[in-house]
Amino acid sequence: MTYRTLAATVATGALASAAARVAYRVLVRRPPGGEQAWSRVNHRGEPVTLLEGPAAAAGALAAALLAAPAWPARDEAPRAPGAPSLAPAGLAPRLAVAAALAGGGAAAFGVLDDLKGSGKRRGLRGHLGALRHGEVTTGAVKLAGIGAAAALAALALPGRARLAAGDLVIDAGLIAGGANLLNLFDLRPGRAIKVAALSAGLIAAVSAGSGRGASGLAAVAAPAGAALAVLPEDLGERAMLGDGGANALGALLGLAAAAALPRAARAGLLAVIVGLTAASEKVSFTTVIARVPALNWLDMLGRRPPATPAK
Repeated sequence: MTYRTLAATVATGALASAAARVAYRVLVRRPPGGEQAWSRVNHRGEPVTLLEGPAAAAGALAAALLAAPAWPARDEAPRAPGAPSLAPAGLAPRLAVAAALAGGGAAAFGVLDDLKGSGKRRGLRGHLGALRHGEVTTGAVKLAGIGAAAALAALALPGRARLAAGDLVIDAGLIAGGANLLNLFDLRPGRAIKVAALSAGLIAAVSAGSGRGASGLAAVAAPAGAALAVLPEDLGERAMLGDGGANALGALLGLAAAAALPRAARAGLLAVIVGLTAASEKVSFTTVIARVPALNWLDMLGRRPPATPAK
């Protein structure tokens, strides 16, 4: 990895962070549709705003689009240090299109569910169950929309026209599955952002271990930088990502994995995503985290202490 690549990665993360902070300030001052449209009640029964989500999505997407030229093509065989990129012509535009489809699509459908969803139907089982009874929920529209955006983003990635259908399925699954899974963690302050940061580190580490360190770092810098920028508001319980933010960051992390990881790692990661998503229909992540000391410590890091029951 060259100093130039590392500098570009740091610049991408910094740009995403700055853009997310600016977007948040602007949205809070002039919330689209009025402040009440974005106001929700958190697990303590206290008011929070969902404007953090669109701000994080905007920051991550802006940085990802500008940083597209720094994403080397995903090579099935690692390249030696200093070897030329195997990226085909038109790499940057195709990566920009993929990022716009993945992040922009997830953000748009997530915000739709945030603003128009009733909350009566939750999870895959709830939305699919409603469809069986002829009820089309905004959650079902979101799932279909993000799935379609993920498929188009996977097709837009460089070299995908030459890959087997199985690779396209894996890549689309990583994008759509990542969007959905990160949203499942957005139930307590800072939790989804911590998961996003850890996921970004894991993708970069696996990419580096397989000889693709530059791809991994460049790909995760935008969503990680934007997520960390809004962490103070999230931990302070003034705002939350909501579907719009969590879906967008998760989709961009899924896109990063699709762009940077070798086939075996991508398939393994998709299996983990599918497993956790299925488990969420049966068990509560919050309950599991609370019962595991290490996970509970990480989950509570930087958060306000739990409310004590009144005597």
